[in-house]
Amino acid sequence: MDLVLVLIARLQKLGALEWDKVVHQHQGWRLVTCMWLHAGLIHLLANVLSLVFGIHLEQQFGFIWIGIIYLLFGFGGSILSSLFIRNSISVGASGALFGLLGAMLSELITNWTIYTNKASSLFTLLVIIMFNLAVGILPHVDNYSHIGGFLTGFLLGFVLLIQPQFGWLEGHNLPPTDRVKSKYMAYQYILWVMSLILLGIGLVVGLVMLFRGVNGNDHCHWCHYLSCVPTSRWSCRNRRTKKLATWVFLFLQNTLDICVLE
Repeated sequence: MDLVLVLIARLQKLGALEWDKVVHQHQGWRLVTCMWLHAGLIHLLANVLSLVFGIHLEQQFGFIWIGIIYLLFGFGGSILSSLFIRNSISVGASGALFGLLGAMLSELITNWTIYTNKASSLFTLLVIIMFNLAVGILPHVDNYSHIGGFLTGFLLGFVLLIQPQFGWLEGHNLPPTDRVKSKYMAYQYILWVMSLILLGIGLVVGLVMLFRGVNGNDHCHWCHYLSCVPTSRWSCRNRRTKKLATWVFLFLQNTLDICVLE
């Protein structure tokens, strides 16, 4: 227990996400710094290995561009986490990593015409996303950060990762009558506008609610099930687990975003 208290104190000092310090002590920078902190070596290595999700995007759009929006994914995850978690600290980059998954999904949808085997790619990606989100309903995992990061990445993908429709680039070498007239398709423009509006509203409303001290649980009485579903094996209230589930939490607590009880 002493070791846990020392870990909590050190993470708090280094910039872990903590609602009281963000809201009452005006330490908004914790919304960003928490994604650089980890609860252990295994937690760090697991997050580093999970960056493989971003290789495809990095190859297409460049590591600088993806690196910048990666921070925005984590920022969005931290906002949602802070709105619902008040009595714990949270560290880890999983919110940003889920943002990569969300961006991959929206990038595939908005650039649908330029890909082959897109149906199988879409199915595989959806399975990966659903499995990882489902794991977040276990105790000690900050699934709010995962969901917030995923939604931020999903919307940003429509806005920042849009590519010209199939045949437009090649059209420069074709006669004018055979060229594709529009660089982007109509549905790409529609998704771009809708996503930009929803993202802007979501971030502004989230930040206003956060710094006004609004508790998200007061406005959504069932949302706590998004981060933890109680069963006969564990309780979400006291975070205690029975023997058959203990090994699961020992693994998860070192691989996903961590909620450490104070």
